[in-house]
Parts: sequence; structure tokens; C-alpha cells
Amino acid sequence: MNRKYTVAVAGATGAVGVEMLKVLEERKFPVGTIKLLASSRSAGKKMEFHGEGISVEELTHDSFKGVDIALFSAGASISKEFRQSVVDAGAIMIDNSSAFRMEADVPLVVPEVNPEDVKWHKGVIANPNCSTIIMLVAVAPLHRAFGLKRLVVSTYQATSGAGAKGMQELIEQTRTVLDGGTAVPSVFAHRIAFNLIPHIDVFLDNGCTKEEMKMLNESRKMLHHDKLMVSCTCVRVPVMRAHSESLNMEFERAVTPEMARDVLKSAPGVKVVDDTANKRYPMPIDASGLYDVLVGRIRQDVSLAGGTGIDMFISGDQVLKGAALNAVQIAELVVGQKA
Repeated sequence: MNRKYTVAVAGATGAVGVEMLKVLEERKFPVGTIKLLASSRSAGKKMEFHGEGISVEELTHDSFKGVDIALFSAGASISKEFRQSVVDAGAIMIDNSSAFRMEADVPLVVPEVNPEDVKWHKGVIANPNCSTIIMLVAVAPLHRAFGLKRLVVSTYQATSGAGAKGMQELIEQTRTVLDGGTAVPSVFAHRIAFNLIPHIDVFLDNGCTKEEMKMLNESRKMLHHDKLMVSCTCVRVPVMRAHSESLNMEFERAVTPEMARDVLKSAPGVKVVDDTANKRYPMPIDASGLYDVLVGRIRQDVSLAGGTGIDMFISGDQVLKGAALNAVQIAELVVGQKA
């Protein structure tokens, strides 16, 4: 008899929590019982799972008795507060926040990149930053084939990265500006409608933002590549959903665009969209709602001698692969490990 699991979703009413429920359904995860957890103000709200109305419960330290897997997307402070309660209850926390990503005893996992790291968890597995996930799904297979030395990335991050409230601010500001009004920012540092904001997360002493340093530190941890050099600029753009990134990569070995395409065409979680003659390339409007990361504009870096550089452009759904889908895929690895 196939085992069923009791799954808790903390932050169930948020944008990522809602997607987690959809992904659990779509991928036919073996859920026996689902527990939907959120703050007290959401308690009692009904959400649908497999056609059944499930009441949201208030998240408390007693919520995890009998739970096998707890998917968390409720923010770093909440994850830190409830970590011990989850572990003490015998459940495995798969956390979507930044709370534990760089802790030495917590695996940071993208299943297409480093699935083997799940094996050494001690009750907590971290979901990486959304931009890092989308990037490494495309970059890791090339690293394995050609040895990545240096990566320069500029991100074009959708408002979905700030949750449902970020997307709503884009909608409302766009209407306001089109109607001749003045948009007043609340979620973002500046107006996002018809604008770009080169500022995501807080600024650090080195001039980078935390978001930019996450791309470096998380990539090194997941690729087990402490010498990898990453230079990053993260930009918020007026897009509803799906992040895009411009990647410039330098490898140890020479690589042609054709070689890179061949590797990527067989890479899990990647869909090559690279037909410039017909104006086909990755765009966030096409990546939205997709599990795969779209990869295209694959070309030689003409600034590097020796053919060791490749440029490309990628787009991936921040809410799905950048968050909810990756968390459920980690849970699938855990279930496979237990089976």
C-alpha cells in the first residue's frame, strides 16, 4: 500500500501558499491529510484542495503534531519562531524564507541541481532565493559540462517577488498613472508602474543588496563551488509574474553556442526557446504558469578570447519554480528518500 503523508502549509493564504496547494494537486503528491495554517486573522477561511473545502487554522506551536512535511512560506521571522516546534514534532520543515539558507547544517536544494544534499538534513531543508533557483536550473548543467568560473547576472524581477501585495500595487499604480493620477508607493521604494527600480532588499556595506549577495552565496553552496565568482545587479521591473535574467558566463573550457544548446536541451527543468529568426526567445509573459525555465538568446561572448564565454537570457515563474514548485519537488525527494 502506498503511504500517504500529512502535509502542513504554513502561510497557506499567501501567493506562494496558494500555489503550493495547486502544485501538490497537479503533481499528485501523496497527501493523506492537509493542514492549512496562517495567522489568526485568516483562521476559519475556506480554501479548496482536491475539490474539498478546508478550513484554515491558526498557526501555533501545537500545529505540527502528526505532521510529516511542513511547507513554510510565512516569512523568515515565523520560520525561525516555529522551527523547533516542527522538528520536535518529528516533521520535516521545507522553508521558503531566507531564515536558514546559509546555515551549515541546513541543505539548500534545487532538485535539478543538487538533489543529493537532501540526504543530510536534520529536520530542515531550505528553498533558495527565487532568482538563484531560476538561474541555477539553467546554469548548473553548463557548469557540469564546462566548468563555470565567473558569472555576471542582471535580473529583471517581477512584482510577484514581493507577494500578492506587490502585484496588486503594480495593477493599482498602472491604473492611477493611466488615469492621470499620482502613484504613491507603499510596497516598493519607488513607483513601479512604467518604471524600473535597481533595488531589491536592503543595501549592505559593500554597496550590494542582500538579494545580490544571495545570488553569490547560494550559488556557491549549491554548486559546491567556493571559488565561483558572481557579480549581480537585481532590478524590479513592472511585470506581474516571472523573473528574467541576463547571464554572462565564463567557463574553464571552450564552449560554443551549439554545445551549450545541446547540453540545455537534455537538462531537466529547462526549455530551450532560441529561434531568433522567428523572434522566439524567453519572455516573462510566456514563462508565467510554466514549471520549466525558458532559456534562449544563447550566443558567444565576443569579449572573451578562447571561446570560453557564453551569453544567454532566461525567464522563469517566480511563484512556481522560484518558490512553490521547488518546495514541493524537495518534498518529493524527501518522500522518495523515505520510501
